[in-house]
Amino acid sequence: MRGPHNIIRLIRTGATFERTGAMKVVLEALDAGPLLRMTFRTLVWPFQWLGYKGDVNMPPVTRALTALGPAYIKFGQVLSTRPDVVGEDMAAQLRVLQDKLPPFSMEEAKTAIQSELGASTDVLFSTFSEPVAAASLAQVHKAHLADTGEAVAVKVLRPGIEKAFRKDVDAFYFAARAIEVLSPASRRLRPMDVITHFEGVVAGELDLRLESSAAAEFATNTAKDEGFQVPLVRWHLSSRRVMTLDWAEGSSIGENAQLDAAGHDRTELASRVLQLFLNHALRDGFFHGDMHQGNLKVAASGEIIAYDFGIMGRIDEYTRRVYAEILFGFIRKDYQRVAEVHFEAGYVPAHQDVDEFARALRAVGEPIFGMDASHISMARLLSYLFEVTERFGMETRTELILLQRTMVVVEGVARSLDPHMNIWQVAKPVVESYIKQSIGPKALLRDLGKTAMVLSRFGPQLPRLAEQALIRQNNPQPQPRPTSLANQLGWMAFGGALVGAGVWLSALL
Repeated sequence: MRGPHNIIRLIRTGATFERTGAMKVVLEALDAGPLLRMTFRTLVWPFQWLGYKGDVNMPPVTRALTALGPAYIKFGQVLSTRPDVVGEDMAAQLRVLQDKLPPFSMEEAKTAIQSELGASTDVLFSTFSEPVAAASLAQVHKAHLADTGEAVAVKVLRPGIEKAFRKDVDAFYFAARAIEVLSPASRRLRPMDVITHFEGVVAGELDLRLESSAAAEFATNTAKDEGFQVPLVRWHLSSRRVMTLDWAEGSSIGENAQLDAAGHDRTELASRVLQLFLNHALRDGFFHGDMHQGNLKVAASGEIIAYDFGIMGRIDEYTRRVYAEILFGFIRKDYQRVAEVHFEAGYVPAHQDVDEFARALRAVGEPIFGMDASHISMARLLSYLFEVTERFGMETRTELILLQRTMVVVEGVARSLDPHMNIWQVAKPVVESYIKQSIGPKALLRDLGKTAMVLSRFGPQLPRLAEQALIRQNNPQPQPRPTSLANQLGWMAFGGALVGAGVWLSALL
């Protein structure tokens, strides 16, 4: 229940943020108004002693989130994909959040496997190792199948993690609503939508059947991609709380010394990882949303291996075309066309001036293209582009933010392999190929054919659907009554009083 009882949990959170110095940093990043700052600081300042100290060697925000535990670590990681909400500097800090936690016991892991798969590890596997990795949601064991001896990775959710996350997400919703009420300026960042996005991401990771499904779909889409590999799901050994994949053996793509010792061409790897991501995003509309060095390996054969499919991005065909045209327009320095695409897609409100927007885009692109090839950065371009589109009233689109953020991460991976890489030269053939296939006479005929097929299936229902739409338009639903500020503040004051009374009683006892 998203009620005032959540204040108790939030005060512990706020106390930790205040004690670690993170409160000031976060309020500045959110551009919080004076009422919000005063309310939060007044509520949490007397309870600093309730906060966790955390690791003093970490920056304030990562220190606070790490001290507060798994849900907060995961929330920070998801926020790192939303520079539109927390800003580029804060997003960069959050990307280094470590997801390494102490493992839970072998007994608990084996009990979970027995419960989920209906057989013990001794029956299913000939070997079953101690945890090789432990994160906020789950841990991974290396095992060998009893019947074939093949090596597999067995991922097991932490005991009780679902219940713990539900409680914390409940508190996050309450905090987001309070922020919206106390700081009207923050509403442009849509705090409630951010928490809804976080809840959706975590829900997908807390049901390993969904991650298994994402891995299987990704493997199918990329089966013919040369130099790329996705471990196959072992469905008979996977369930809601257990997922089994083929074991991925190779060098981390972030270990240049190992790659060089193995004889891999890092320049070629850099180009391939970028082109693979663009192909997945543009061709398939389904891409790995967390392609950092920790989730990529290079096999002895030179193939790039991707794993950990908890965060996947999906964009529809129309959005892919828009994104490709924007990229292609920048590659060709056709800023007028880039501006027109933004207006055609409805990303920029129609009352804005398209020519003025095109001039602003030129101011973004020209300084970057004037740089040496090794300094041309997609990350810098997207950062500047976000500033310009925000000035022209462009609303946040979550799927594009994830796409852009992943593009920045992939660029970072590529740059770490080859610092002198020309990102535009590498990206151009992939984008050009997609444009040729998706925009033009052939694409138009294909779209018309799809439209005709849809109409043929739903043709008998079209008159009824049109009638219902017209009736709804002529009889609009009344708008819900908004919750008053006084009501919200009253609940918060009541909850604060309860917490104060509880602390006072505990001190007396």
